[in-house]
Amino acid sequence: MLERVDQGRAIARFFEARGWRPFDFQKEVWARMAAGEGGLLHATTGAGKTLAVALGAWQALEREAPQGLTLLWVTPMRALAADTMRALTEAFSALEALDPTAPRWTLGMRTGDTSSSQRAAQARKPPRLLVTTPESLSLLLSRENARDYFSTLRVVVVDEWHELLGNKRGVQTQLALARLRLWRPGVVTWGMSATLGDLEGAKRALLGPRGAGALVEARLEKKLVIDTLIPEAPERFPWAGHLGLKMAPRVVSEIEAHKSTLLFTNTRAQAELWLQQLLRLRPDWEGCIALHHGSLAQEERDAAERALKAGDLKAVVCTSSLDLGVDFLPVERVLQIGSPKGVARLLQRAGRSGHAPGRVSRVTLVPSHSLELVESAAAQAAIRKGRIESRVSPSAPLDVLAQHLVTIGLGGGFRPDDLVEEVRDTVAYESLSEESWRWCLDFVRQGGPTLRAYPDYRRVAPDPDGVWRTRDKRLALRHRLNIGAIVSDASMVVQYFPRGQKLGTVEESFVARMKPGDKFWFAGRLLALVSVRDLTAFVKKATGGGATPRWMGGRMPLSTTLADEMVETFARAAEGDMSSPELRAAEPLIRLQQRWSALPTPRTLLAETLKSREGWHLFLYPFAGRNAHLGLASLLAWRAATIAPGTFSIAVNDYGFELLSASARDWAAELPRLIAAPGLDETRHEVIESLNAAELARRRFRDIAQIAGLVTTGYPGERKSARQLQASSSLFYDVFRKYDPENGLLKQAERELLEDELEVKRLHEALVRMNARRLDCVALKRCSPLAFPLVAERFRESLSTESFNARIERLLAQLNSAADA
Repeated sequence: MLERVDQGRAIARFFEARGWRPFDFQKEVWARMAAGEGGLLHATTGAGKTLAVALGAWQALEREAPQGLTLLWVTPMRALAADTMRALTEAFSALEALDPTAPRWTLGMRTGDTSSSQRAAQARKPPRLLVTTPESLSLLLSRENARDYFSTLRVVVVDEWHELLGNKRGVQTQLALARLRLWRPGVVTWGMSATLGDLEGAKRALLGPRGAGALVEARLEKKLVIDTLIPEAPERFPWAGHLGLKMAPRVVSEIEAHKSTLLFTNTRAQAELWLQQLLRLRPDWEGCIALHHGSLAQEERDAAERALKAGDLKAVVCTSSLDLGVDFLPVERVLQIGSPKGVARLLQRAGRSGHAPGRVSRVTLVPSHSLELVESAAAQAAIRKGRIESRVSPSAPLDVLAQHLVTIGLGGGFRPDDLVEEVRDTVAYESLSEESWRWCLDFVRQGGPTLRAYPDYRRVAPDPDGVWRTRDKRLALRHRLNIGAIVSDASMVVQYFPRGQKLGTVEESFVARMKPGDKFWFAGRLLALVSVRDLTAFVKKATGGGATPRWMGGRMPLSTTLADEMVETFARAAEGDMSSPELRAAEPLIRLQQRWSALPTPRTLLAETLKSREGWHLFLYPFAGRNAHLGLASLLAWRAATIAPGTFSIAVNDYGFELLSASARDWAAELPRLIAAPGLDETRHEVIESLNAAELARRRFRDIAQIAGLVTTGYPGERKSARQLQASSSLFYDVFRKYDPENGLLKQAERELLEDELEVKRLHEALVRMNARRLDCVALKRCSPLAFPLVAERFRESLSTESFNARIERLLAQLNSAADA
């Protein structure tokens, strides 16, 4: 246990010098850390979490003589690591100035940006405090002397735990924490988080299934303002993105009225388009507004962050790359373009403004279509009720475990019976079966039954003493170069010709469609392709117009929490509650939906049927999110084909889906059979049957194979292309399916496809809810406001942009004429 050391006077003077008073939650953290307790601190963004934990560690450890690494600080992002490093250096320097007799702290940072000379210096003489990332922590654990390196460790802090908890990087962190608990049984672990639903579950994942610790909540009255930029004339017939850039003049006015603004978009392509539009409207803002997203080069992002912190930028157009707790005090306002898709994400982004205790955080939603007015009203209602999404740890991903086994094989080795107990001391693997454990051991020892003849897959093997180790230096280097659970996109570097600045990365498939001279927008610049060489697209500046890259994985589904609240908002509107400005603006749409059809409610399942020149339409509105709707639509089409053979077109969005049959269907009569809800296992089997699941799983397998070390991106200077990676992983996939159908990675690919991509559990829950509700089936005379965006989505998938716009305009004219009649 940590000993209590009375350093309260120095901390009190630290606060007094800044005109601050410590909050009760900060005092509680200090007391608990001094008593040797770990735990989870949950507080709103900008409330002072970092000072609470940092000063608690300083107070508990200050009177100890420096003796190597004692405080490890884990952050999810490199940018956040650098920002944290600056904040901790400032705080600890100030405390040392107040107490000159105290031992000095040395601080260091270890991320992917740390130079080899800095890493070597840290290896020779570890800093007392090290700020790092999950990937760099795993690299440290792969050192042969890792146990000695961490032998003096007393405190571990995991920042932004909510960002890691629900993904494989969080699993990687859980495994690292379990190793540190084994080596240092008295280590004190603290997590910091904001915008989480299930706090006890989050704490359990942080401290391990058997770990005990405190849950400290900062109950501060943080003033939060959420409003909406109401369109001047909201459409009665919305479709995705139809408002979009039309709102840009209003956005410019909002930016003008504030010192500094963050403009959040949900995709990188959307961020590029918005920067172009803002500069078209305000060319004098060149140099005063910037772009920030994950595909830009690190230097580009760093420059934007430095300028933003210095107050030199009027606005930054960004994506989730600025969601986390980098401290930008000058930011007064946040604008969210389109739906945030979740309550927690909206709160997280709101906290980027007024990022300090006592300041007001304000976020304004800018709808990209009229239904997002209802989403905005629903999000605000959910926040008032305290309804925030929970995040759950992935369950037993074998790719991450296989990677960890090789890491530990490098980091001193392991005995399987001891390591399995350590691994099961994580929430992610507490239910790991003996069969899966044995499969993983066999996989890292010889690649499983199908690869045992190949030396490259004999990565870990027992020595004469029964300790499993990695001895091959070439395999060790390859593993260390590929450690991590972040799988890069199929990307190509964009660089000025001939050897100029690197701007970032775009997807290979985008560049593959281009020829020299073709122009495109990237990093806020219009560029012309010069040539492609060694996975690099060489470019030069251009004038005129060009395309905007698209990146895979751009669409986020609506969260269950926000979707449920949206249905309740529709129900209140049906009863006449138009109390919010958003609902008053959407009233023409809502009333027309009632007039021509009905509104969704928590007690009814709205279905609409329509006969048109295209065929027989079924529109269904489960409000289960885009991913689940894709699975539901495919499942219902498959079930319909078993009733009577036919061909179906499918369209989905976050609110519902459309099935279109070219041949006659009595959808109203078939619906009860189509939406039947068997058990979860049978639903899972039906979904697999209804989709080309093998091909979908093949794409998922590539990422899994990369994390597990089955395929690698290569060595420095020899990076493999996405096509090479896909070919390698596809070959393994086909071999395993034919000769090793019980392969653990193969099963994982199928499970992740169903659970993560198609959200089969959410899909099944939607089927159960649909059956519990009264079916409200309406025969339409024409497309309803809720059905229109689904029709538009189907047109978008099958028509060119010019044809799409013309078709939409004709249909809109017909519908508006009927609505006005």
